Amino acid sequence: MTEETKHQTEDVATVSGGAAVESVSRIDRDEARAAMQALSEFNIPAQLRDHLALFVRLERRVLREYDEEICNIFDRLLASVIAANEGDPGAEAAADPTNEEGVPTTQSATADAFRDAVELIDSLPLDRAQVIVRAFTTFFHLANLSEENYRVEKLRRRESEVSIDSPVDPANELTVAYRQLIDEVGVGRANELLNRLEFHPVFTAHPTEARRKAVEGKIRRIARLLAERSRLGGSDLMENERHLLQEIDALVRTTPIAPKKPTPVEEADTIIDIFDNTLFDTIPMVYRRFDDWVLGDRAGTVPPVCPAFFHPGSWIGTDRDGNPNVTAKVSRQVAAKFASHMISALANKCRRVGRNLTLEAKYTKPTDELLNLWNHQVEMSEILTDRASMISKSEPHRAVMLVMAARLDATVARNADTMYDSADEFLADLRVVQRSLAEAGAVRAAYGPVQTIIWQTETFGFHMVETEFRQHSVVHERALADIREHGVHGERGELAPMTREVLDTFRAMGSIQKRYGLKAARRYIISFAKSAQNVADVYELAQLAFAHAEDVPAIDVIPLFEQLEDLEGCVDVLDGMLQIPAVQKRLAQTNRKLEVMLGYSDSSKDAGPTTATLALHSAQARIAAWAERNNIDLVLMHGRGGAVGRGGGPANRAVLAQPKGSVNCCFKLTEQGEVIFARYGNPALAQRHVESVAAATLLNSAPSIERVNTQTTEEFADMAARLNEVSHQTYLDLLNTPEFTPWFSTVTPLTEVGLLPIGSRPAKRGLGAKSLDDLRTIPWVFSWSQARINLAAWYGLGSACEALGDLDLLRRAYAEWPLFSTFIDNIEMSIAKTDGRIAKMYLALGDREDLAAKVFEEMQLTRTWTLAITGNAWPLEKRRVLGRAVRVRNPFVDALSLAQVRALREVRMNQDELSEEAKAEFMSLILATVTGVSAGLQNTG
Repeated sequence: MTEETKHQTEDVATVSGGAAVESVSRIDRDEARAAMQALSEFNIPAQLRDHLALFVRLERRVLREYDEEICNIFDRLLASVIAANEGDPGAEAAADPTNEEGVPTTQSATADAFRDAVELIDSLPLDRAQVIVRAFTTFFHLANLSEENYRVEKLRRRESEVSIDSPVDPANELTVAYRQLIDEVGVGRANELLNRLEFHPVFTAHPTEARRKAVEGKIRRIARLLAERSRLGGSDLMENERHLLQEIDALVRTTPIAPKKPTPVEEADTIIDIFDNTLFDTIPMVYRRFDDWVLGDRAGTVPPVCPAFFHPGSWIGTDRDGNPNVTAKVSRQVAAKFASHMISALANKCRRVGRNLTLEAKYTKPTDELLNLWNHQVEMSEILTDRASMISKSEPHRAVMLVMAARLDATVARNADTMYDSADEFLADLRVVQRSLAEAGAVRAAYGPVQTIIWQTETFGFHMVETEFRQHSVVHERALADIREHGVHGERGELAPMTREVLDTFRAMGSIQKRYGLKAARRYIISFAKSAQNVADVYELAQLAFAHAEDVPAIDVIPLFEQLEDLEGCVDVLDGMLQIPAVQKRLAQTNRKLEVMLGYSDSSKDAGPTTATLALHSAQARIAAWAERNNIDLVLMHGRGGAVGRGGGPANRAVLAQPKGSVNCCFKLTEQGEVIFARYGNPALAQRHVESVAAATLLNSAPSIERVNTQTTEEFADMAARLNEVSHQTYLDLLNTPEFTPWFSTVTPLTEVGLLPIGSRPAKRGLGAKSLDDLRTIPWVFSWSQARINLAAWYGLGSACEALGDLDLLRRAYAEWPLFSTFIDNIEMSIAKTDGRIAKMYLALGDREDLAAKVFEEMQLTRTWTLAITGNAWPLEKRRVLGRAVRVRNPFVDALSLAQVRALREVRMNQDELSEEAKAEFMSLILATVTGVSAGLQNTG
């Protein structure tokens, strides 16, 4: 033990709370000492280490109260997995001989510790193993909160160090990007680009968020308790710790598996929860922070500079591609749920703002326009204006706003006499109030609270999220064939249920548009778009769904190119689209604005990560050039997942690496699974994320960025082609190995992942295939990450680099080419979360030494080349917080992985000997570990 470690373990009273903790923790001083001892070897920031130590100490106390032996098992297992991760176990795993179960047989301190952990896990009765799994899963939730809290505090410290005299806020990337644009293109052009800015995240219900809602609630409460600790002392700190123990105890005792799969209507609660806790109040703060720095002392007293550029979308309840649970009826219900919640939020905000506008008319004279608005309100409804009439003469702005709030309530209730017909109508009234206040000199009220609600309305409308419908192109083809055979109303026979559902989907879009506005439901995405005819099919079906042409909703049909051949032929499809009369008509209505979607998931699964990355980059460049030739205002939507194998990674870096013209001041992407909670669950982190992505979106148009992306893409084109050829062939060789699919199902928890109640959508599309082709990318990526292999993120790159054999060239590309740099960094993050020893144990389940050797050798080869390219001794070495945080987590993840592979081995190898009760217990253990590993690895799906 070093002197520093000795000091840390002895001075337990200083951990997260000072002297007050000494009195709180006297009964468990040993636990505090053990917690610090366990974490002291990790080189992580002190605040993060202290919070992790606090949580280990509290959890040990909870476990000791639950069962002394459970706490002892937790201690022994924790000590073993930490010792097993000393040094660089990833490098050692390559040379370790193993037994038939994949356990290393070499004699070394780390190998001995690893075997001790395996033997301990294997010896546990299943009921004790379940509790231990819950204990480690609970720690991951607590570790996530520790890291989140550290990031928030770090952001606050950075802000506190910024001088208000600085021309930009260095802690706000958006102001930095705007200043750089001004320097490069001048104020006028910079403002043109700013006013075009749009960040459009689309929240989806893809089942990668393995955390149940009951657990989320406890996590939020613990987050609040942790955040307030630094300003507490004495009995307040004691009470805080009591509440922490209470919540941690509940987490350990709560099964991580939800009792049932959520319905699509219930999945909408995910977005509503994020909206209530973060987005509604945070997004206006993003706009306000930008104005504060650009306008300086004038901020909040003059019209704002920052446009409302954040426009969220959603697939929840409208993505019917392969999900039979999403119907037209469900789409209507979800849209109504979003809208009623949104309008109620605006009503409450309007009421609060109105109540505070106690500005006397004598000194804040209303304009004639405001008085006319009041008279209009009186004429509309004396009931609504009666209560406000007493204050209308003395405080007219307040009276008008209160009636506006009442009209919003009437809109929720669908009272036709007094409801607002649209968000634009409500927005027009807000602007009347704002102009009246400004002309009367009350500029702080006009451009303060009134501007805030204007921004909120511009951002969210009455719809909250812009819902997008999606369906497979084959479904449209079959529906049209059915209609041509039987008639649109089934005059010549009965229409298939799917055909009736397709037609009713367009009627649902029309209904939602009429009720909540055009933005609420105008986009229709075609999965697996392969020809312009697929686009024409959608417009034809929309026409057939309605008896009268005037009832047909306005629809923007968006082709989704996701497989490699579709990406290569995308421009030909787009050329064909321009010949469709319905497309020409819509382009005339939208000032030639057109959306195209690119799928990262299926392209990566079908072609491999390296080929997919390069193909997507090429497709974007060609689509951007096509748009410029055809005078198209292009919006490219990126169908990205959370995991690297599905296009995941830092979004801001991805934006800056896009080809010239492909971003066009608008970045639109899917946000799904655990990524939604990670990016938008905390207000401070959500603010940072939105500012960061918006900054990159704005900056992508800077000449310097365009020049670097164009030049480096051309410079390294030959290298990319050589990497692509070898990596693609290596990847296909693996997938085309005979019996690969059943082997994959055996060595990963693929089947078990499909049983988790974590999403309404099935794991397969259900169009008839029974092979890997039909498997959705989500369980493909999710299963490989559970096995600690992460194959979907990196397979093929190692062989490609080996064949290229030019490390200097690869290092130069990494240093100069933004696309390659981002790609390699994402792979390094994925490699950091692999474990060679545990991977061998999973691969040993399959009884295919050839496939196991092929996967493991490629994993080690990719690891070697990735570290050589980045110049790191171990993955993420130069990422001070992330790299060390991953290393802290890995031992805890190992414990859960060992429990999972034990249960899988029993189910796979001894299925005939196990009783049904034993099978159910092992299955329960597997499912519990899946949620824990997900929490530990974070970006899993």
